[in-house]
Amino acid sequence: MTNGPTPLADLTATRLTAGYAAGEFSPVEVTAAVLERAAAAQAATNSFTRITADEALAAAGESAKRWLRGEPAGPVDGVPVTVKDVLLTRGTPTLRGSRTVRAEGAVWDEDAPAVARLRESGAVFVGKTTTPEFGWKGVTDSPRHGVTGNPYDPRRTAGGSSGGSAAAVALGAGPLSLGTDGGGSVRIPASFCGIFALKATYGRVPHYPASPFGTLAHVGPMTRDAADAALMMDVVCRPDWRDWSQLGPVAGSFREALAGPVAGLRVAYSPSLGWDVPVAPEVAAAVRGVADRLAGLGAHVEEADPGVEDPVEAFHTLWFSGAARLVQPLGDAERALLDPGLREICERGARYSALEYLAAVDVRMALGRAMGGFHRGYDLLVTPTEPITAFEAGAEVPSGSGHTRWTGWTPFTYPFNLTQQPAATLPCGVDGDGLPIGVQLVGARHADALVLRVAHALYGAGAAEIPPPPAA
Repeated sequence: MTNGPTPLADLTATRLTAGYAAGEFSPVEVTAAVLERAAAAQAATNSFTRITADEALAAAGESAKRWLRGEPAGPVDGVPVTVKDVLLTRGTPTLRGSRTVRAEGAVWDEDAPAVARLRESGAVFVGKTTTPEFGWKGVTDSPRHGVTGNPYDPRRTAGGSSGGSAAAVALGAGPLSLGTDGGGSVRIPASFCGIFALKATYGRVPHYPASPFGTLAHVGPMTRDAADAALMMDVVCRPDWRDWSQLGPVAGSFREALAGPVAGLRVAYSPSLGWDVPVAPEVAAAVRGVADRLAGLGAHVEEADPGVEDPVEAFHTLWFSGAARLVQPLGDAERALLDPGLREICERGARYSALEYLAAVDVRMALGRAMGGFHRGYDLLVTPTEPITAFEAGAEVPSGSGHTRWTGWTPFTYPFNLTQQPAATLPCGVDGDGLPIGVQLVGARHADALVLRVAHALYGAGAAEIPPPPAA
């Protein structure tokens, strides 16, 4: 640690825009610094599929002119942003980590809704970040782009499926990133890489094209802290006609809601959701510390479990069926190019009947009702994000764990994709190997602002302070 000024590439988006307004530095200077970090992040962790340096510097130059006129295009004008390579970015190939996607046919002439809102607001796009093939699993490696390592130890996984985005943010390759979350896919890598991520209420951030995984898949911000996520939410939650399932306009500002109190909130602390899950002792202690910190901030905290059963089989039915539908148009030669694990779940998904699928929907609806009832008594649920920290890179499951699929070691994330609730992760410590530990904050549906407010209070109380990655 040094006592000198914070490098430009390490500043939050909120701090960057304040600096632009005050004339302390320009978007061009910041973008140049971020591009240098992006190159280093790529070399260290393989976090990018493409770095768009020329385009970023040109956009930063236009942003600098707007700031000099005192006419920024929006709240994130001049802020460097990365985008997970499953979301459309106009003029840049979206390859989805798959050898079955032809590069010449992967350049779209339109942005995904959240990308479009960021572009309209003047964001500077630095590049596309790595994903497992079609975002199918909770770690980031793909046949097309290889393995993405963890910024704290590249021999460990960054998590997934937004692992490239998490590594990029952690290493200073842009303070904001857009990821997608189907079963924990922004929260898992954020937890493993020591950053903040929010899976918003389903429909709060418009999504197009629709995910093959249906209403399990959410778009969410991955950032340095909760304040930056609130800033990003104020931009990306604007309506888009292409998403027929989007929610109505947001009332008020997520940034303004950060100032609300934590004192008096009813918080349930659940060490393992009441399930027989072995949580690493260092993880359990760190999450318990967050619960104590919330009590110190005036929240009414008690240990309580939601009283629901693990819905993993229902999740598998819905997730694997979506994967099977995704690859249905592929011929035998193209299927041979797929990640073997993806091919396996697609084969399983194709065997489910319509009645089995609808039975899984019934489980999902019952779980949603149960969590709705639980939140009548509690404003917030606190759990570990993951029961473990980052394991070896290139593996779907930790060696010796006995798990066969990624859902085996992510029991605390996918349930809240089924229920469509907002859920955030923030760092709360490191283990003996110096690897980040994450705590998950879960709110009732539509309580996104409350989740961000509590996370922001924890950042302000120092609960989320961890050492930076060695390479940062």
